[in-house]
Amino acid sequence: MLSAKLKKIFPRISTRGFYDLYSGRTIKNESYHLYPKRDFDELIGSKEITILIHGLRNNPSGALAKFVITKRRLVQLGYKNPVIGYSYDSNTTGVQYITYALHALHTGITIANKNGRNLARFVTDFKRKSPDTKIRLMGHSLGAHVILSTIKNLVKNAKNRGILEAVYFFGGTIPCDALSPRNGSAAQKIVATKTRNYYSPYDDVLRVADDWNWIDTPIGYRGACGKTIPKYSQIMVKPKNHRFVSYAAVLRSFP
Repeated sequence: MLSAKLKKIFPRISTRGFYDLYSGRTIKNESYHLYPKRDFDELIGSKEITILIHGLRNNPSGALAKFVITKRRLVQLGYKNPVIGYSYDSNTTGVQYITYALHALHTGITIANKNGRNLARFVTDFKRKSPDTKIRLMGHSLGAHVILSTIKNLVKNAKNRGILEAVYFFGGTIPCDALSPRNGSAAQKIVATKTRNYYSPYDDVLRVADDWNWIDTPIGYRGACGKTIPKYSQIMVKPKNHRFVSYAAVLRSFP
C-alpha cells in the first residue's frame, strides 16, 4: 500500500488524535509525536530542514501524500536538504459535505490554531538540540493558520527572535491583513529572512470561500491588503485549482 511505503520514507511530526474532529476540543494534552524517532535524531546537525504543514481535509494518508509531493518538487528545484511533514487533525467531521462544511472549516481553524503550540514546542526543542540548523515552514491553505499560531506562540519568549529562517504560504486561508505592521509584528521578529505568500485570484476554493464570507478575505486569494511588514513579499501564481499539488507545480524556485 502507498501509505505503508510513505511511512517508511517520511519523517513526520504528528499530533493526530490530539483534538476532537467535530468540536476541536483537546483530547490529549501532549506536545507531539515523532515518526520514526531515529530519523529525527539523524537530522540533528543538518544545515537546514523544511517542514510542510498540509491543509484541511487530509487524513493521515492524504497528509503523507502531500509530504511526498513537497519532497519531489523541492528536489526538482535543486533543494538538497531534509523535508519533513507536520500531520494534524485536519480531516474534521463533515468537511466533505456542503451542509456541514462551514462548521467543519471552523473546527479545522480551531484545531489549526491549537497546533501552533505543538509546532512551536517542536521548533524550540529541535533548536535546543541543533541550534545551527535553519528551519523553514511551508503551509498550504489551513496550514497557514498553524504557522501563524506557531509564530504567535514563539514570540512569547524573546529568546526566539529569528528562530525560523523563512515562512512560505500557498493558498493560505489566514486574513489578508495578517501580515500588516500591526498584526504581523510577531512574524517580523520570529522569521529571520522572509515571509513569502504565493496567492492566486484564480483559486476556485478561495474564491467561493471569499464570496460566501466563509473566510475573511484570505491572503491566498488576492494577496495582502494594505501595508505589510518589511520581511513580507508575495508572488501571484496560477495553479489549476486549490490542491497543493497544483501550487507545487507552479513553484519556480526554492528557497
